[in-house]
Amino acid sequence: MSTPFGKAYFGRRVALSASNRLHSEALSADENRAAYGKCNNPHGHGHNYVVEVLVGGQVDPETGMVVNLAVLDEVLHTKVLERFDHTNLNLDPLFLNHVPTTENLCIAVFELLKDAMPVGELEYVRVEETENNFFEYYGQ
Repeated sequence: MSTPFGKAYFGRRVALSASNRLHSEALSADENRAAYGKCNNPHGHGHNYVVEVLVGGQVDPETGMVVNLAVLDEVLHTKVLERFDHTNLNLDPLFLNHVPTTENLCIAVFELLKDAMPVGELEYVRVEETENNFFEYYGQ
């Protein structure tokens, strides 16, 4: 069976917990408190993030899938969960020169995954920080 309708999409969600402190060396102490509020706490704070990825591509005529779930899970585990789950984001090399906001985390996850997809194309990464806050990045 071919896919006469173009791309199909497969989305997957994983959860991770991480801490961070939002603080910019380019800002004064007062400016940091004004910009980041309680997230500028010197002791940091944490979130239970939900990371969602969407992979697009042609449905494989032999498997009937855009991407194999087990293979995608392995990529998410090795590239995202092993790196960020139960860590302090401020200590990760990706954030040595960037404030570990959820916007920057979303971009970092996209960049880590974009070339690691076994098949298909990474369409976007979405990171939910709280039930009210989410961030999306579609690449450049």
